[in-house]
Amino acid sequence: MKILLAVDDSKFSQAATAALIALAKPQEAEVRVLHVIEPIPVYPEGEAWGYGTESVPVSQEERKEAEGLIARTGQTLRDAGFRVTTVLEVGNPKEVIIDSAAKWPANLIVIGSHGRKGLDRFFMGSVSEAVARHACCSVQIVRVPSP
Repeated sequence: MKILLAVDDSKFSQAATAALIALAKPQEAEVRVLHVIEPIPVYPEGEAWGYGTESVPVSQEERKEAEGLIARTGQTLRDAGFRVTTVLEVGNPKEVIIDSAAKWPANLIVIGSHGRKGLDRFFMGSVSEAVARHACCSVQIVRVPSP
């Protein structure tokens, strides 16, 4: 079984990693740890919103932090007995996760949910919801219980 674990640097991704370790059998699973750096959009002066957008290049510091994150997550999974590869991509997280799962091809995507509701969800969007709606395979959304 091929499992794509999409992570960011949050307690929600830590919960998703823990859930994967608890539920999957290492001898039957190959895990790909994916982190997506979302570029910051820049709207050149005089351009209409949404047209001609560019983005700020990803800094070396941001890339180094992301590489550290996927390396730590990968090591946690290796220590639990999983075969692991790590991938760092730049782009829209929703699109990159869905596309990566299709191209690999993954049998399952595991992703944490920030649990945003109302206006926060409207403005920030829900990566886990978009992935669940559009992925070519099953999706396990891991939630962190409210305090």
